[in-house]
Amino acid sequence: MPDLEGALTIVREAGDLALKSWREGMAPSSDVWEKSKGNPVSETDLAVDALLKSRLGGLAPDIGWLSEETADNPDRLALPRLWLVDPIDGTRDFIRGRSGWCISVALVENGDAVFAAMYAPVTRQLWVAHKGAGTTCNGKRLSGSSRSAFSGARVPTDALQKVDRDLEMVHKPNSIAMRMTMVACDRADLVATLRWGHEWDIAAAHLIAEEAGAKVSNALGEPIRYNKPKPLDFGLICSAPGIHAAAVERLSERAGTILNL
Repeated sequence: MPDLEGALTIVREAGDLALKSWREGMAPSSDVWEKSKGNPVSETDLAVDALLKSRLGGLAPDIGWLSEETADNPDRLALPRLWLVDPIDGTRDFIRGRSGWCISVALVENGDAVFAAMYAPVTRQLWVAHKGAGTTCNGKRLSGSSRSAFSGARVPTDALQKVDRDLEMVHKPNSIAMRMTMVACDRADLVATLRWGHEWDIAAAHLIAEEAGAKVSNALGEPIRYNKPKPLDFGLICSAPGIHAAAVERLSERAGTILNL
């Protein structure tokens, strides 16, 4: 096992590097372009990715690597352990000078995240989870949402469809990982998506939310495993355990339509 305290130091350093380019309410002091339509990236994303790859790789050279900003190397599939990284999750908030972005790092072993660290430099929040040992934020143990009634559940979103207006909207950071920590912190009850998403978007937050007591699955209610040949999953449900089944049921028709089931 690599030096996980050392990994936390590296994640903080990566966040501090990103913060140097972030300017509140303004564009960052680094170039920004689109990798594909609607998919922005900045020089800072790449700089943070390079720092993490170099420094985390130095902790244990036998651990694989999968990151949003690095070309995928299929050699990772033969390795039992993997660093799964989003150097800046919530790039849109980063480039708009908002606070809803973070550094997201997970250590995956045989398909499951076993260690996770997420750092939000603007708010100085550091979430840490070890499989089987719970979740902390800035050293304080977290206990997630325990809601049992689906109607009225707090959802971080910008808008609700008419059928979902029995739910309660709360503030939504751009980072999906940070939205998942809201369930872990009991500031939200449900985070749900109905689109294909990459493993690096959610791996760290998955463990953080789960170790705080949340239930996490894809949009069909199925378990999510990591380090797959094609690192994609359809949708996400991260919620209080007592409303997870209701969330799956609420989304089932829409998910089936999208997937042609």
